[in-house]
Amino acid sequence: MENRTLLARKRIALVAHDNKKKELIEWAEFNKATLQKHQLFATGTTGRLLEDTLDMHITKLMSGPLGGDQQIGALISEGKIDVLIFFWDPMSAQPHDPDIKALLRLGVVWNIPIACDRTSADFILTSPLMNEPFEVIMPDYKSYLNRNV
Repeated sequence: MENRTLLARKRIALVAHDNKKKELIEWAEFNKATLQKHQLFATGTTGRLLEDTLDMHITKLMSGPLGGDQQIGALISEGKIDVLIFFWDPMSAQPHDPDIKALLRLGVVWNIPIACDRTSADFILTSPLMNEPFEVIMPDYKSYLNRNV
């Protein structure tokens, strides 16, 4: 796989489980000035809440349990999402847990920054790399792609 360059204006996916939506909205409101410099994507309800709070356009996908997590995963694999901010709730069982694991797995496969809580989101958002082009060095999957089944 070839390396790819993330532009200065990042494409950020924002996702939150129900018990974490309030926290993500508060975080996004605090970081509104920074987020406005980037293109934002979100799953259903989270996207609507973010759009209302931030008064800016959010590309809204389906609700997570209805396929939104998979839509974001597809965008990651197509190179159309650069950063994943996913405030997930480790204390509650989720009916679409396999989709969540698949989404996080794709983020790692495609070597994008992933934040799963407010602290890691703060570290990513305040990194100087967020506002400049950055070359993502892709892992070497040749042995996997060339395997004999």
